[in-house]
Amino acid sequence: MSSVLPPTSIDPLVEMVGVGRCFFGPPPVIALADATLTIDSGEYVAINGPSGSGKSTLLSIMGLLDTSTSGIYRLDGIDTTSLREARRTQLRRDRIGFVFQDFHLMNDRTAWENVALGLVYSGITSTRRRRAALASLEAVGLTHRSDAMPSTMSGGERQRVAIARALVGSPALILCDEPTGNLDSETAGNVLDILDELNGQGVSIVVITHDPVTAARASRRISIKDGRIQ
Repeated sequence: MSSVLPPTSIDPLVEMVGVGRCFFGPPPVIALADATLTIDSGEYVAINGPSGSGKSTLLSIMGLLDTSTSGIYRLDGIDTTSLREARRTQLRRDRIGFVFQDFHLMNDRTAWENVALGLVYSGITSTRRRRAALASLEAVGLTHRSDAMPSTMSGGERQRVAIARALVGSPALILCDEPTGNLDSETAGNVLDILDELNGQGVSIVVITHDPVTAARASRRISIKDGRIQ
């Protein structure tokens, strides 16, 4: 059983207070400055801004892929600021799912095997991992492609596999980094429909995007420019 504390009903799901990220160089580069925001459980939030605005840095800190150089970040009431790396890894594994622009699928694994990879370190049996992966693929309408290799799938299908992989561990938060960036408009709309449906089921979603059409799907939009939340 995970030793991570259970979620609370009092604290926001995401709470950042004065979070900054400086790459010290030389020369020093301030990628994120004094970011303060809260995101409640069940929200669908889009964070938009131009290239180089700090969106990806914000997502990396929110997803515990990077650490801030200033401020406080709490995830589900847990102060992540001074956590050791092993604890951060556990928290990221148990509470966060990721969907990236480039899918990040393994080409030598089938769709269900790619989805099941998200559970390899969960301690459950291979039979249960496969069952969970198939259920996750069913949630995104890809049961019929469970044995397909990524090289035989369309871009939209591969992104749906990526969403299924993000879902398989029942995370508290799904972070999407430009999830429609490599898709045509019709396929992008289909992927966004899936995110809408998942959010309607109570899944918390944060989408990082520069696309106003993608941002418009969210119930709340946050703009970032020059490393600062507007």
